[in-house]
Formats: sequence, structure tokens, C-alpha cells
Amino acid sequence: MFNKKALLGLSLGLMSAVTFAAPITYKIDPAHTATLFSWNHFGFSTPTANFSDIQGDIQVDEAHPEKSSVNVTIPVSSVNTNVSALDKEFQEAAWFNSAQYPNITFKSTRVETKDKKHFKIFGDLTVKGTTKPVVLNATLNKQGVHPMKKVAAIGFNATTSFDRSAFGIGNYVPNVSDKITVNITTEASVDK
Repeated sequence: MFNKKALLGLSLGLMSAVTFAAPITYKIDPAHTATLFSWNHFGFSTPTANFSDIQGDIQVDEAHPEKSSVNVTIPVSSVNTNVSALDKEFQEAAWFNSAQYPNITFKSTRVETKDKKHFKIFGDLTVKGTTKPVVLNATLNKQGVHPMKKVAAIGFNATTSFDRSAFGIGNYVPNVSDKITVNITTEASVDK
């Protein structure tokens, strides 16, 4: 029969192992997160624009990386093309229709680990009320204690591409490219 001290020690050991293996949820830092998208303009140039004030979380499961997840909300009103007239036009019904669909969302469905730093994040992108699958090719930049916040932090870069017409935004295709390329950088940390 186990003595009480041995049983208590075993229980604490198991609890520590469970706590150590528990997934960690990081909250995205909007000030250090950007989504930059680009397109071809009549073959002459490759303009870019970005969204800001991005909200969401990244849940990392160290024991089972495939169970990690990403959940992001991007306000359409935050778009910045560096052309104020175009920023305004993008809010209209013919484009993003922000009055009816104020947010773009991405929710991961699964994660594939290529190695300790590279991942494929499969998920559902919703733009203008239409949801389509996309794949983010993600690279882990760093994971550790944030030197200023003194909390656990993580940072990724990711890329993807898709046809905007699939989301009901096909204006000026093919002269203005249907294919949109997206570059993402994000920093996230554990809430205190």
C-alpha cells in the first residue's frame, strides 16, 4: 500500500507534467502585427496595402503542435493603401462592403509541422461574407520571455496567396491581378 507522502509526491509530479504540457494562449499584439497584401497593377507595378488593429490569439500546444491554433479578426476599416481615395473606395459595396461585413477573419482548422521552425497552417478565411480555405506558410521567429513585458511571447512570419474574385471582389480582373499575395508578421504574448 502506498504511503501518503509517496502518493502526494506522485500526484504533484503528474500535475506538474500536465501543467507543463498544457497549451499556451498568446494574445496578438496589434502594435507589432501587420498584414501586407500586394497585387499587380496593369503589369506596371506591384502596389501594397496593409491592415492594422489586428486582434486574435495563437494557441500553441508544445506536446501536440498539430493541435495548435490561430484565430484572427481584421477590421476592414483599418486598410491603408497610402492613397486615401482608394482606402475610401475599398469600404464600398463593390469592394469589401465594410458596412455589411466590417471584419475579415481567419480561423485555423489544422497545423502541419515541417520542422521546429516551419509550419503549414490550414484554415478558413472569411472576406465579405464568403469563407474559403487558405494555407499559411509560417515561420517561427522567436519564442521566449519578452524582454520588456517579462511574459512568455512568440513571433511568426507567414505568407499566403489567393484569388480575390473567389471572395466576390473581382473588380478590374485581369488588368488588375486576381491573385493577391499576403505577407504577415505577428508578435503575441501571454496576458499577465
